[in-house]
Amino acid sequence: MNQLYGEPLISLDPVEFYILYSKFSFKIRDSRFKFMPRIAGINIPENKKIEIALTYIFGIGLSLSQKILAELGIDSRRRASELKSEEINKLRDVIEKKYKVEGELRREIMMNIKRLRDVGCWRGIRHIRGLPVRGQRTRTNTRTIRGNVRKTVSSGKRPPPESK
Repeated sequence: MNQLYGEPLISLDPVEFYILYSKFSFKIRDSRFKFMPRIAGINIPENKKIEIALTYIFGIGLSLSQKILAELGIDSRRRASELKSEEINKLRDVIEKKYKVEGELRREIMMNIKRLRDVGCWRGIRHIRGLPVRGQRTRTNTRTIRGNVRKTVSSGKRPPPESK
């Protein structure tokens, strides 16, 4: 029942809120609140299955995610919020020690492209010019890499001028 006085219009169930005073701030936390797991600097979504949630990390796809979970003996059908802190720590250790992910992987890719540019090979030249690198055709279908440059072609005939 929504009333103006008595019961609030919107019933809020705050999980976490702050009480601020002049120089002091108190943080009150509800015991039902679960933290979002953080692995390799990425917040893993807690409402998804852990198998899918790990793919939010750059460098981990579905197959590698399944391989890591099988190696650690974690059920891939469980939600990320259902994991215990020990399991999250195991995941974090394995991912950060065994695999190149996030910043380290991005840095390696950038260094590889820089090396190709410096050598002056075909792939490096294509990277410099901003053209497709892997042999795709360029007469058509390179809209995204060329910046969506469209040259419209008319039929060749001009319409006759309108007479007054």
